[in-house]
Amino acid sequence: MFLRNQTIKSTENFSDSIKRLREEIETSDAILIGAGAGLSTSAGFSYSGERFEKYFSDFHKKYGITDIYSGGFYPYSSPEEYWAWWSRQIYINRYTDPPKSTYRNLLELVNGKDYFVLTTNVDHCFQKAGFNKKRLFYTQGDYGLWQCSEPCHKKTYDNENTVLRMINEQKNMRVPTELVPKCPVCGEPMTMNLRSDETFVQDEGWYAAANRYEDFIRRHRNSHILFLELGVGSNTPSIIKYPFWQMTAKNPKAVYACINYGEAFCPDQIKRQAICINMDIDSVLCELLKNN
Repeated sequence: MFLRNQTIKSTENFSDSIKRLREEIETSDAILIGAGAGLSTSAGFSYSGERFEKYFSDFHKKYGITDIYSGGFYPYSSPEEYWAWWSRQIYINRYTDPPKSTYRNLLELVNGKDYFVLTTNVDHCFQKAGFNKKRLFYTQGDYGLWQCSEPCHKKTYDNENTVLRMINEQKNMRVPTELVPKCPVCGEPMTMNLRSDETFVQDEGWYAAANRYEDFIRRHRNSHILFLELGVGSNTPSIIKYPFWQMTAKNPKAVYACINYGEAFCPDQIKRQAICINMDIDSVLCELLKNN
Protein backbone atom coordinates (compact mmCIF):
# COMPACT_ATOMS: atom_id res chain seq x y z
CA MET A 1 0.00 0.00 0.00
CA PHE A 2 2.81 2.41 0.88
CA LEU A 3 6.12 2.89 -0.91
CA ARG A 4 9.13 4.74 0.47
CA ASN A 5 9.26 7.03 -2.56
CA GLN A 6 5.71 8.08 -1.75
CA THR A 7 6.62 9.31 1.73
CA ILE A 8 6.89 12.92 2.79
CA LYS A 9 8.54 14.77 5.63
CA SER A 10 6.78 17.37 7.71
CA THR A 11 6.90 20.95 6.48
CA GLU A 12 5.65 22.38 9.79
CA ASN A 13 8.01 24.28 12.03
CA PHE A 14 9.00 22.76 15.36
CA SER A 15 6.76 24.88 17.59
CA ASP A 16 3.67 24.18 15.48
CA SER A 17 4.39 20.43 15.54
CA ILE A 18 4.86 20.47 19.30
CA LYS A 19 1.62 22.37 19.76
CA ARG A 20 -0.31 19.93 17.56
CA LEU A 21 1.18 16.88 19.24
CA ARG A 22 0.51 18.21 22.74
CA GLU A 23 -3.12 18.81 21.78
CA GLU A 24 -3.44 15.30 20.37
CA ILE A 25 -2.00 13.75 23.52
CA GLU A 26 -4.47 15.73 25.62
CA THR A 27 -7.59 15.16 23.50
CA SER A 28 -7.21 11.67 22.03
CA ASP A 29 -9.37 8.83 23.25
CA ALA A 30 -6.41 6.46 23.26
CA ILE A 31 -2.67 6.47 22.57
CA LEU A 32 -0.78 3.59 21.00
CA ILE A 33 2.96 4.00 21.48
CA GLY A 34 5.22 2.23 19.01
CA ALA A 35 8.79 2.22 20.28
CA GLY A 36 11.99 1.23 18.52
CA ALA A 37 15.69 1.26 19.34
CA GLY A 38 15.92 5.00 18.76
CA LEU A 39 13.96 5.64 21.96
CA SER A 40 16.50 3.82 24.13
CA THR A 41 19.36 5.43 22.24
CA SER A 42 17.89 8.84 23.00
CA ALA A 43 17.62 7.79 26.66
CA GLY A 44 21.38 7.13 26.71
CA PHE A 45 21.60 3.43 25.93
CA SER A 46 24.23 3.78 23.23
CA TYR A 47 25.70 0.58 21.77
CA SER A 48 29.02 2.14 20.77
CA GLY A 49 31.50 4.79 21.79
CA GLU A 50 32.28 5.56 25.43
CA ARG A 51 29.68 3.20 26.86
CA PHE A 52 31.01 0.31 24.79
CA GLU A 53 34.61 1.01 25.80
CA LYS A 54 33.64 1.21 29.47
CA TYR A 55 32.27 -2.33 29.59
CA PHE A 56 33.91 -4.15 26.67
CA SER A 57 37.40 -2.71 26.16
CA ASP A 58 38.96 -6.16 26.74
CA PHE A 59 36.80 -7.72 24.02
CA HIS A 60 37.63 -4.82 21.72
CA LYS A 61 41.36 -5.32 22.34
CA LYS A 62 41.26 -9.09 21.82
CA TYR A 63 38.80 -9.39 18.92
CA GLY A 64 38.48 -5.92 17.42
CA ILE A 65 34.77 -5.74 18.25
CA THR A 66 33.62 -2.13 18.00
CA ASP A 67 30.02 -2.09 19.26
CA ILE A 68 27.68 -3.98 21.57
CA TYR A 69 25.32 -5.14 18.85
CA SER A 70 27.92 -6.90 16.67
CA GLY A 71 29.63 -8.40 19.73
CA GLY A 72 26.54 -10.44 20.45
CA PHE A 73 27.06 -12.37 17.18
CA TYR A 74 30.78 -13.05 17.54
CA PRO A 75 31.79 -16.79 17.45
CA TYR A 76 33.50 -16.97 20.84
CA SER A 77 35.89 -19.84 21.53
CA SER A 78 33.99 -21.29 24.49
CA PRO A 79 30.64 -21.10 26.30
CA GLU A 80 32.46 -19.53 29.25
CA GLU A 81 33.67 -16.65 27.09
CA TYR A 82 30.33 -16.36 25.28
CA TRP A 83 28.52 -15.87 28.59
CA ALA A 84 31.15 -13.45 29.88
CA TRP A 85 30.18 -11.21 26.96
CA TRP A 86 26.46 -11.81 27.19
CA SER A 87 26.23 -11.39 30.96
CA ARG A 88 27.72 -7.91 30.57
CA GLN A 89 25.44 -7.09 27.67
CA ILE A 90 22.40 -8.26 29.60
CA TYR A 91 23.43 -6.47 32.78
CA ILE A 92 24.08 -3.02 31.34
CA ASN A 93 21.04 -3.05 29.04
CA ARG A 94 18.51 -4.79 31.29
CA TYR A 95 19.46 -4.44 34.95
CA THR A 96 20.74 -0.84 34.94
CA ASP A 97 18.71 2.30 34.29
CA PRO A 98 19.29 4.52 31.25
CA PRO A 99 21.18 7.75 32.01
CA LYS A 100 18.30 10.03 31.02
CA SER A 101 14.71 10.25 32.28
CA THR A 102 13.29 9.80 28.77
CA TYR A 103 11.02 6.87 29.61
CA ARG A 104 9.77 8.48 32.81
CA ASN A 105 8.99 11.66 30.87
CA LEU A 106 7.02 9.63 28.34
CA LEU A 107 5.02 8.02 31.13
CA GLU A 108 4.25 11.43 32.61
CA LEU A 109 2.84 12.52 29.25
CA VAL A 110 0.49 9.55 28.85
CA ASN A 111 -0.30 8.79 32.48
CA GLY A 112 -4.05 8.80 33.02
CA LYS A 113 -4.73 8.14 29.33
CA ASP A 114 -5.89 4.88 27.82
CA TYR A 115 -2.51 3.89 26.38
CA PHE A 116 -0.75 0.76 25.16
CA VAL A 117 2.88 0.14 24.16
CA LEU A 118 4.03 -1.98 21.23
CA THR A 119 7.83 -2.23 21.18
CA THR A 120 10.66 -4.09 19.51
CA ASN A 121 13.00 -3.07 22.35
CA VAL A 122 14.21 -5.80 24.68
CA ASP A 123 15.71 -3.74 27.50
CA HIS A 124 12.73 -3.56 29.90
CA CYS A 125 12.97 0.23 30.12
CA PHE A 126 9.21 0.73 30.08
CA GLN A 127 8.62 -1.34 33.20
CA LYS A 128 11.63 0.15 34.97
CA ALA A 129 10.11 3.59 34.35
CA GLY A 130 6.79 2.53 35.88
CA PHE A 131 4.64 1.64 32.87
CA ASN A 132 1.87 -0.84 33.63
CA LYS A 133 3.04 -4.33 32.61
CA LYS A 134 -0.46 -5.14 31.34
CA ARG A 135 -0.14 -2.34 28.80
CA LEU A 136 3.11 -3.58 27.22
CA PHE A 137 3.83 -5.97 24.37
CA TYR A 138 7.51 -6.81 23.87
CA THR A 139 7.33 -8.46 20.46
CA GLN A 140 11.01 -9.38 20.07
CA GLY A 141 11.86 -10.83 23.48
CA ASP A 142 13.56 -9.67 26.66
CA TYR A 143 17.19 -9.46 27.75
CA GLY A 144 16.02 -10.77 31.11
CA LEU A 145 14.83 -14.12 29.75
CA TRP A 146 16.55 -17.29 28.59
CA GLN A 147 15.13 -20.19 26.59
CA CYS A 148 16.26 -23.60 25.39
CA SER A 149 18.39 -23.23 22.25
CA GLU A 150 16.62 -26.15 20.51
CA PRO A 151 13.96 -25.20 21.77
CA CYS A 152 12.56 -28.39 23.27
CA HIS A 153 9.67 -26.60 25.02
CA LYS A 154 7.90 -23.23 24.94
CA LYS A 155 8.97 -21.73 28.23
CA THR A 156 11.30 -18.88 29.22
CA TYR A 157 13.38 -18.41 32.37
CA ASP A 158 14.37 -15.33 34.38
CA ASN A 159 18.13 -14.88 34.33
CA GLU A 160 18.81 -12.07 36.82
CA ASN A 161 20.37 -14.09 39.65
CA THR A 162 22.68 -16.08 37.36
CA VAL A 163 23.66 -13.01 35.34
CA LEU A 164 24.65 -11.14 38.49
CA ARG A 165 26.80 -14.09 39.54
CA MET A 166 28.38 -14.17 36.08
CA ILE A 167 29.22 -10.48 36.37
CA ASN A 168 30.76 -10.86 39.82
CA GLU A 169 32.61 -14.13 39.27
CA GLN A 170 33.98 -13.88 35.72
CA LYS A 171 37.75 -13.67 35.26
CA ASN A 172 39.89 -13.26 32.14
CA MET A 173 36.77 -12.82 30.02
CA ARG A 174 35.27 -16.12 31.16
CA VAL A 175 32.54 -17.14 33.58
CA PRO A 176 32.89 -20.22 35.79
CA THR A 177 31.89 -23.37 33.92
CA GLU A 178 29.23 -24.22 36.50
CA LEU A 179 27.38 -20.98 35.62
CA VAL A 180 26.99 -21.83 31.93
CA PRO A 181 23.19 -22.27 31.63
CA LYS A 182 21.72 -25.56 30.41
CA CYS A 183 18.11 -26.36 29.60
CA PRO A 184 16.48 -27.96 32.67
CA VAL A 185 14.44 -30.26 30.40
CA CYS A 186 16.82 -31.58 27.72
CA GLY A 187 20.23 -30.40 28.91
CA GLU A 188 21.06 -28.47 25.74
CA PRO A 189 22.59 -24.97 26.02
CA MET A 190 20.30 -22.12 26.94
CA THR A 191 20.21 -19.04 24.75
CA MET A 192 18.74 -15.55 24.78
CA ASN A 193 15.01 -15.10 24.32
CA LEU A 194 15.58 -12.65 21.47
CA ARG A 195 13.94 -12.99 18.07
CA SER A 196 16.66 -13.76 15.52
CA ASP A 197 15.34 -16.90 13.80
CA GLU A 198 12.57 -19.50 13.93
CA THR A 199 13.74 -20.87 17.30
CA PHE A 200 12.44 -17.81 19.18
CA VAL A 201 10.10 -18.94 21.98
CA GLN A 202 6.77 -17.18 22.26
CA ASP A 203 5.73 -18.23 25.75
CA GLU A 204 2.44 -17.80 27.62
CA GLY A 205 3.36 -14.27 28.64
CA TRP A 206 4.08 -13.33 25.01
CA TYR A 207 0.69 -14.58 23.82
CA ALA A 208 -1.14 -12.91 26.71
CA ALA A 209 0.45 -9.57 25.79
CA ALA A 210 -0.36 -10.12 22.09
CA ASN A 211 -4.01 -10.72 22.99
CA ARG A 212 -4.14 -7.54 25.09
CA TYR A 213 -2.67 -5.59 22.17
CA GLU A 214 -5.23 -6.99 19.74
CA ASP A 215 -8.02 -6.15 22.19
CA PHE A 216 -6.75 -2.56 22.48
CA ILE A 217 -6.74 -2.20 18.69
CA ARG A 218 -10.21 -3.70 18.44
CA ARG A 219 -11.66 -1.36 21.08
CA HIS A 220 -10.25 1.76 19.46
CA ARG A 221 -10.54 0.83 15.79
CA ASN A 222 -12.84 3.76 14.97
CA SER A 223 -12.02 6.17 17.78
CA HIS A 224 -9.80 9.24 17.99
CA ILE A 225 -6.53 7.37 18.51
CA LEU A 226 -3.00 8.74 18.44
CA PHE A 227 -0.39 6.43 16.93
CA LEU A 228 2.80 7.74 18.57
CA GLU A 229 5.85 6.24 16.88
CA LEU A 230 9.18 6.81 18.66
CA GLY A 231 12.58 5.86 17.26
CA VAL A 232 11.40 3.17 14.87
CA GLY A 233 13.86 2.54 12.04
CA SER A 234 13.57 0.62 8.79
CA ASN A 235 14.92 -2.77 9.91
CA THR A 236 11.54 -4.24 10.85
CA PRO A 237 8.91 -1.76 9.58
CA SER A 238 6.24 -4.46 9.35
CA ILE A 239 5.94 -4.64 13.16
CA ILE A 240 5.18 -1.01 14.01
CA LYS A 241 5.63 1.51 11.19
CA TYR A 242 3.57 -0.07 8.40
CA PRO A 243 0.67 -1.14 10.66
CA PHE A 244 0.54 2.38 12.16
CA TRP A 245 0.36 3.90 8.66
CA GLN A 246 -2.32 1.44 7.57
CA MET A 247 -4.49 1.90 10.66
CA THR A 248 -4.24 5.68 10.33
CA ALA A 249 -5.27 5.52 6.67
CA LYS A 250 -8.34 3.44 7.54
CA ASN A 251 -9.51 5.72 10.36
CA PRO A 252 -10.20 9.41 9.57
CA LYS A 253 -10.21 10.19 13.31
CA ALA A 254 -6.72 8.79 13.83
CA VAL A 255 -3.48 10.79 13.99
CA TYR A 256 -0.02 9.44 13.25
CA ALA A 257 2.93 11.11 15.00
CA CYS A 258 6.54 10.16 14.29
CA ILE A 259 9.47 11.44 16.35
CA ASN A 260 12.77 10.17 15.03
CA TYR A 261 15.98 12.08 14.46
CA GLY A 262 16.82 11.71 10.77
CA GLU A 263 13.94 9.35 9.95
CA ALA A 264 10.69 11.22 10.58
CA PHE A 265 8.46 10.73 7.56
CA CYS A 266 5.05 9.43 6.53
CA PRO A 267 3.21 8.40 3.34
CA ASP A 268 1.49 11.06 1.31
CA GLN A 269 -1.81 9.22 1.83
CA ILE A 270 -1.90 10.18 5.53
CA LYS A 271 -0.19 13.58 5.24
CA ARG A 272 -3.19 15.48 6.64
CA GLN A 273 -3.32 13.17 9.67
CA ALA A 274 0.40 13.16 10.41
CA ILE A 275 2.86 14.99 12.65
CA CYS A 276 6.52 14.27 11.83
CA ILE A 277 9.22 15.69 14.08
CA ASN A 278 12.80 15.21 12.96
CA MET A 279 14.52 15.75 16.30
CA ASP A 280 15.98 13.93 19.28
CA ILE A 281 13.17 12.13 21.14
CA ASP A 282 14.33 13.08 24.63
CA SER A 283 14.44 16.78 23.68
CA VAL A 284 10.95 16.61 22.17
CA LEU A 285 9.47 14.91 25.23
CA CYS A 286 11.01 17.54 27.49
CA GLU A 287 9.48 20.24 25.30
CA LEU A 288 6.07 18.56 25.43
CA LEU A 289 6.20 18.53 29.22
CA LYS A 290 6.71 22.27 29.46
CA ASN A 291 3.57 23.90 30.82
CA ASN A 292 1.99 20.45 30.83
